[in-house]
Parts: sequence; C-alpha cells; structure tokens
Amino acid sequence: MEGGSTKKKIMIAIDESECSQHALQWALDNLGHTIAASELIVFSVQLSSDYGSVYAATFGAAPPDLIRSLEENRKKFTLALLEKAKEMCSQLGVNAETVAAVGDPKEEICKAVDKLNIQLLVLGSHSRGAIKRAFLGSVSNYCVHNAKCPVLVVKKPA
Repeated sequence: MEGGSTKKKIMIAIDESECSQHALQWALDNLGHTIAASELIVFSVQLSSDYGSVYAATFGAAPPDLIRSLEENRKKFTLALLEKAKEMCSQLGVNAETVAAVGDPKEEICKAVDKLNIQLLVLGSHSRGAIKRAFLGSVSNYCVHNAKCPVLVVKKPA
C-alpha cells in the first residue's frame, strides 16, 4: 500500500450456511495476523424477494402488514447472523465491521468489493456438483471471475 500507513481491507462474505461459517472460522484461525493488522468487513446479503408476487400467485393480493413482517424478519435474521460473526471475531481479538445488502449475493458481493476498495475477498464454497452449479449458479465461481481483488474460496472438508 502507498506510504505503508493504510490498512489493507479484507471482506469475508457470509450467509447462514455451514460452509460460510467454516470459511469465517478458517480465515480467523489461519489468517489471524493478517486480519488483525487489516480492516475486516463481514458482509452478508439478504436475498431480494418479491413476497407480494409470490403470495398473490397463490392467495390473491398480499396484505401489506404480512409483507412488512416478512421483510422485517429477514432483516433481523441477517443482523443476527452478522452479530454472531462479529462476536466470533471479537473472541479472537479481531475488530470487525459488519455490512448488509439486499439483492443477488454474487452481484452485491462484487459491488461491495468495488465500493469498499477491498484487497482480499474470503468466502465459503457450497461444494455443489456440476449439475447443481449449472442450475443454481455459484456465488464463489462468479466472484472469482468478477471481483476486482484476489478471492480466497474456503472449502469445508468432507
């Protein structure tokens, strides 16, 4: 980095999956000194969902209170997930900032890398087979090819 005084920025992208939690723990255990000397951001994406359309297709017009309640619960879940991750970091003496976004995870992760000037992105791999990856897509694969920084993909041992 220029002048050596600016901390590097590392972002760990998490979701509710076991492989995501493993990636966070692995990074803390194996990159501890690097992370401790860096600015760490724990990032999570809430999937954007059009509850109104889904409900309407099945039951008719969705009550606005129901939609608000579902969105509020999703937001609370994401904040709790980030708080748990922040606590994991804190227990190892690592200060982490948390950031949440709403949208398509692979796109939001890459946008955040650009916006926050991230130098290293860490994320877990769901280790899906080729067929599942073809239908569901792969966030880690997308990020490896589109993020504008090095990407470390952590696989959970079988």
